[in-house]
Amino acid sequence: MNKDQWIMGIETSCDETAVAIIKNGREISANIVASQIESHKRFGGVVPEIASRHHVEQITIVLEEALYKAGITYSDLSAIAVTEGPGLVGALLIGVNAAKAVAFAHGIPLVGVHHIAGHIYANRLVEEMEFPLLSLVVSGGHTELVYMKEHGHFQVIGETRDDAAGEAYDKVARTLNLPYPGGPHIDRLAHEGNPTIQLPRAWLEEGSYDFSFSGLKSAVINTVHNAEQRGETIVPEDLAASFQESVIDVLVTKTERAVEEYQVKQLLLAGGVAANKGLRASLEKRFGDKAEIKLIIPPLTLCTDNAAMIGAAGSVLFEKGQFAGLDLNANPGLDITIHNDK
Repeated sequence: MNKDQWIMGIETSCDETAVAIIKNGREISANIVASQIESHKRFGGVVPEIASRHHVEQITIVLEEALYKAGITYSDLSAIAVTEGPGLVGALLIGVNAAKAVAFAHGIPLVGVHHIAGHIYANRLVEEMEFPLLSLVVSGGHTELVYMKEHGHFQVIGETRDDAAGEAYDKVARTLNLPYPGGPHIDRLAHEGNPTIQLPRAWLEEGSYDFSFSGLKSAVINTVHNAEQRGETIVPEDLAASFQESVIDVLVTKTERAVEEYQVKQLLLAGGVAANKGLRASLEKRFGDKAEIKLIIPPLTLCTDNAAMIGAAGSVLFEKGQFAGLDLNANPGLDITIHNDK
């Protein structure tokens, strides 16, 4: 009789202190998240030092709660998977050092996980992956198209050259005097308005899968400032709808072209902006009826930062025997191809 595999996932790359227990790679036994949004809201964004201090305060509590909810002890764990990068270096260090301490104290194997690989593997908690596949990753700091030919192998075929989509959402939200985080508020307003304002779409060079949202962000800011100087009033709902339509149009069009070129079996949506209702609806409209490709969109709880996704990605690395030593360190600039072909 095969013994169950239990992976503890730890995620502290930004402003969530999260610990999860994943059974046999795909079953969530516990997924605990301590959010810091209220602490950062008054600053309009994440303050790294405050984030790190909150992680120090929360990490032990969250570790114990995850084990309690899963009904297991440290002796049952097969491995500990922790986000080693990218992210805020101070925040990452809290999770990495907590993981190393537990691994050392209990003699448990340690696995370092790339944060974006985690977001992609959140989809495996919904449905088993079929290769080759393509993942559209849209988050606060990343906008990428990632091709995978097999488990643990990542090829970035397109990425943002400046602002990520999530950054553009937050900056536009600030321009409209909306609270942090801005994405959900822009999404809500967009559904109440009409896309009546002409805004640019950055297609870049012919055939490119890269993204650029800095120009769009600037266009929105200029539209607001010009209207104020002329004494005109812009309907916030219409501006939000116009901005969101521009973002989604570029994301979905480039994704559709990549799906056709790479002949993938699955399209996965990943990252915090994957919670955006407009983006989800647009992808479902474009790909929902295509029999040749399966669209997978994770539930909202698995879109934002969580540790279940780190445990899911860590399970694959554990099975591949790609372990980390106790010299594992936080790496804020970690490349997602770090584990390719090992």
